[in-house]
Amino acid sequence: MPTYRVNLSVFVAAAMLSIACSPAGSTPRADASPGPTATSTAQKPAAPAPTDPMVIAADHGRIMGDSTAKTWVIIASDFQCPYCKQWHDDTYAAFIKEYVRAGKVKVAYVNFPLGQHPFALITAQAAMCASAQNKFWQYHDALFITQSQWESMQQPRPVLDSIAKSVGVDVTTWAKCVDSGTMLPMIQADRERLSQAGVQSTPSFLIGDQMLIGAQPIDSMRGALNAAIKKNSGSAP
Repeated sequence: MPTYRVNLSVFVAAAMLSIACSPAGSTPRADASPGPTATSTAQKPAAPAPTDPMVIAADHGRIMGDSTAKTWVIIASDFQCPYCKQWHDDTYAAFIKEYVRAGKVKVAYVNFPLGQHPFALITAQAAMCASAQNKFWQYHDALFITQSQWESMQQPRPVLDSIAKSVGVDVTTWAKCVDSGTMLPMIQADRERLSQAGVQSTPSFLIGDQMLIGAQPIDSMRGALNAAIKKNSGSAP
């Protein structure tokens, strides 16, 4: 069965290494010991391939890196999660410089909106609608930079509209996309596939056969990244 381009059919071993946003009523483990191996999504029904051209474009737009890189990094995130913002502010730039722009890995952002965050869905929609115009990463950065501003509002739409203008999307097309809910099935499919892969909180990072959870500093990520790169290339990264 065809799938979204971002493929989550991997086995992952969970290791809770830092603080993360978890669904309301649950508490993330704080130990660094590996948890149980998660069920492979290859054993479950695959997500149907998108057919809407905007959704297809959005699926491609949230991927960054050299297409020839053999190692995938999946970022499971929620734009309203404070620990996702912490990782973005503290680690994201170093990760992109050392691993993505260096051609060692390709990275995809996959949505894992949490129910306790009232603006998780609308911000995910806004970002994916920007992704349909190849502006996902610019919109992604702006959402985290302005998180403290829009999360305190009764409705975040004025800030979301302002970001759309600032990153250079066709605002009319973007707004129609957001208002129509075009991206909602994709976002729901993202969350379901991540859940099947063992994700329970944000941010989580699927790197080869490992899962790192929480606002990881780059020093804590290098081991998993380098091991996955070495395994996939057959040589030291």
